[in-house]
Amino acid sequence: MRVVFAGTPEAAVPSLSALLDSAHDVVGVITRPDARSGRGRKTFASPVRRVAEDAGVEVLTPTKPSDPEFVARLRELAPDACPVVAYGALIPRDVLDVPRLGWINLHFSLLPAWRGAAPVQHALMAGDDVTGASTFLLEEGLDTGPVFGTMTEAVRATDTAGDLLERLAEGGASLLVKTLDALEAGEITPVAQSADGVSLAPKILVEDVQIDWKSPAFAVDRRIRGASPAPGAWTTFRGERLKVLRSTLAVTDEANPPLAAGALRATKKQVFVGAVGGTLELLEVQPQGKKGMVAADWARGVRIEEGERLGG
Repeated sequence: MRVVFAGTPEAAVPSLSALLDSAHDVVGVITRPDARSGRGRKTFASPVRRVAEDAGVEVLTPTKPSDPEFVARLRELAPDACPVVAYGALIPRDVLDVPRLGWINLHFSLLPAWRGAAPVQHALMAGDDVTGASTFLLEEGLDTGPVFGTMTEAVRATDTAGDLLERLAEGGASLLVKTLDALEAGEITPVAQSADGVSLAPKILVEDVQIDWKSPAFAVDRRIRGASPAPGAWTTFRGERLKVLRSTLAVTDEANPPLAAGALRATKKQVFVGAVGGTLELLEVQPQGKKGMVAADWARGVRIEEGERLGG
């Protein structure tokens, strides 16, 4: 089957690689235009573009999927289907109609749960025990199309969004290829999503993940893990922003008594902070303007004084 793949970030790379290794003919790849990032504002190609070019596949980078030149070239490529993973732009109706079998989207949730741009992050923040991935027929609504298949993945107590997304991206790649195999064989029909259990997962912004140490400890831990690695849950220390990239719920006892909300305690190898109903151990932090580091190393460097706290 002739396919044109659409995707942009690292999470889409396993699916593209699986398709390149499959019996399907990847005749083109669509990805977002090169973007500027980092302190030097250098221009970088997307991870998907780099893999496609290494494989010698034609790459299309329309500013908008409605660009006439792009639409014309897509029609010339005549794909049977367009598998898509985290492409990053809405596909208009006339473009959805180009492939005869449609656009097959791999979404990192068990639909209809967590429709939107950040399903993995929201699943972690909500405390879900199980999540997964779904393949569905893309339509104009927000992740509302009928579902072809699903896979499930247990959420681990220490998972960050990056950890969980990596596993879903690998498992989802196999699901996507199997869905296309079944479509080509005429052995699969999508099933409409249930009207029950719908939840939304909008993009998470920096201002959404400021840590409130007066929240329950379990909720703070979920927020930290759900926002890592990006945008990174944050607090303040000595008037500067401090990201908390990894944490875990700590056991309190005589040797490690409970702390007031935001209060800090540092030993040679550990850093603890209080929240409501519990204490967290900080494992990895990122001071403003610096790279991520082991929390204990950060604490030794700043020499935390008695009575200091996070969050003001």
